[in-house]
Amino acid sequence: MVKQPQLVDMLTAGMRGASARQRVIADNIANVRTPGYRRKTVQFEQILAKALKNGDAPTSLQAKILMLDTTPADQTGNNVDIEMEIGELIKNSSTYKTYLRMLNKVYRQMELAMTVQ
Repeated sequence: MVKQPQLVDMLTAGMRGASARQRVIADNIANVRTPGYRRKTVQFEQILAKALKNGDAPTSLQAKILMLDTTPADQTGNNVDIEMEIGELIKNSSTYKTYLRMLNKVYRQMELAMTVQ
């Protein structure tokens, strides 16, 4: 069973990863018409899973930003697909909100435990 402080650390790390992904997606969208721009993506869940498997604290984990050169580019050399980015944006927003809701529940449980007499 995961203890609440560990759960808070995991959820906070997840929110940091989702925030990093949000920034990268926004950057991709902003550069959708920039010639030669290559789409970036974020690798975080694998890093978090590995840290948890190894028993490492998730508090200092950093998302890894990758540039995808394998995605087909248009005639200007840009490989950003706006429809895919919007889909990723929606999915990532839901992920962030889920982490936030779970974190709020943990804090409410802690608060309730401190006020029950």
